[in-house]
Amino acid sequence: MHSNNMAADTLAVHAGEHHPDGAVITPIYQSAMFKFAADAEVDSLKYLRYNNSPNQIALQEKLAALERTEAGLVCASGMAAITAAVMCTLRPGDHVLAQDGLYGGTLALFRDELPQRGIDLDFVNKDDRDQWRALLRPTTKVFYCESLTNPLLHVADLRGIADFAREHNLLSIIDATFTPPCNFRPVDAGFDLVCHSLTKYLNGHSDVVGGAVLGARAIMDSVLKFQKRYGATMDPHTCFLVQRGVKTLVLRMERINSNAQQLAHWLSEQEGVAKVVYPGLSGHADHQRASELFRGFGGILCFELNGGFEVASEFMRRVRIPLAAPSLGGVESLLTLPAKSSHAGLSEEARRRMGISPSLIRMSVGIEAFEDLRDDLAQALAAVG
Repeated sequence: MHSNNMAADTLAVHAGEHHPDGAVITPIYQSAMFKFAADAEVDSLKYLRYNNSPNQIALQEKLAALERTEAGLVCASGMAAITAAVMCTLRPGDHVLAQDGLYGGTLALFRDELPQRGIDLDFVNKDDRDQWRALLRPTTKVFYCESLTNPLLHVADLRGIADFAREHNLLSIIDATFTPPCNFRPVDAGFDLVCHSLTKYLNGHSDVVGGAVLGARAIMDSVLKFQKRYGATMDPHTCFLVQRGVKTLVLRMERINSNAQQLAHWLSEQEGVAKVVYPGLSGHADHQRASELFRGFGGILCFELNGGFEVASEFMRRVRIPLAAPSLGGVESLLTLPAKSSHAGLSEEARRRMGISPSLIRMSVGIEAFEDLRDDLAQALAAVG
């Protein structure tokens, strides 16, 4: 038996593990349905869409233990998790406060889908409590934010948001994908629901898509009801792969945190690099807040090269270790140009207002040797300098 007082390292390995017939590893139950006696209560029916199959239960228990929550729900994607968390309590006429600068998929959900359902929305500054109060309505039900924004890694007044939500009886929801639980546990800051894209750090191997919502059981009952109706279910084999990936989370994040911190410092000293964005650097606008909240600053950093888009593109062609690919959080390092990927749908003027230039490169730092990553970036910089 595990205890939630155990360290994250231990919980990542042992929490949620089931050992039928003495199996050391929780088996894959590749079955959509399970035997159901004629005289059994309907609540005991096991079915994949109900999120109560053995593999789903095992993974949900492991994630809830890591986040120190009472319950969890796994979904088919990170966006399915966010949708379930946000929509489970909202009705026509309700109002949502949301941090500005959200991930593009979430932004589209809020901007395009909520109004069609008669739900009002205001985007707010991450730090301006006076603005939050001014925009608060009797119909406000949810305050939504992210632990770190993509790609510029802003850190909101997270404790302030959770306190404000509690004071005004709002449901506080946070997307903590960029800060897995060994780096930051949102419930410690007072949040009600925590969302993750399991595609990223928690699985950590770039081979599945999944999501999770975690929180108190009473709230999670509403999330589960929504999920059962909309059916964005995680299949048993994906559950098994994520369960396996989570076991090495703490080890992976120790290396990733260290690599990213060292690379951020090194890049900030290189000619040809106009700026580096990483919350672990003292020059980052939210460094002090990040230091107070996080046990590690994560594996995402951004750097801007002198010379514009052409130089940045050539740099990405010259590197040998990082792959040019979207997404993040795997064991391999990845590079992407936000202006041509995550934020391509915005006008150039809108991107510049956000601080996203054509030569801004986002790096998802992997677990490779720091020295090899540094030397590879150095040769690419030299080639375009």
